[in-house]
Amino acid sequence: MPMNRECIRLENQLRLSLEGAAWHGPSVLETLDGVTAEAAYEHPITGAHSIWELVLHISAGYRLVLRRLEGDGRQLTPEEDWPPVGKSTPAAWQETIRVLKELNGDLRRAVLNFDPDRLDEPLVAEPPYTAYTQFIGMTQHDLYHAGQIILLRRAMMT
Repeated sequence: MPMNRECIRLENQLRLSLEGAAWHGPSVLETLDGVTAEAAYEHPITGAHSIWELVLHISAGYRLVLRRLEGDGRQLTPEEDWPPVGKSTPAAWQETIRVLKELNGDLRRAVLNFDPDRLDEPLVAEPPYTAYTQFIGMTQHDLYHAGQIILLRRAMMT
């Protein structure tokens, strides 16, 4: 199936929200630049998630949409949506970032290969969000959490 301009635009927005050079400001990876495992694990704002927890949650969102693309309409369990950090080593942090990038790439490839005639159809029966809404919604999800990461980094400086 030849790539459709709208799918190409959606894929580009998914790339920009993760990797950067977007008009709105910093992408997820730009907000993570220079964040150490130790800093990612910190909870500088009482009651807020850590940077590490947010990155795992962003990855969970990618997994959810990829799962829906396969016809699996199950919602994320609380443990899938907000997975525990586990070991807080520099190697584990780098692996967390690697998986984030990989899942974003997987979703971008899926969007490029998606049938553009189905963009206005739900991926699964429940929830009935269109494919387009879910694809562009992932960029919104990324950037919402990028803003939280920025606030957490600022809180660490005070």
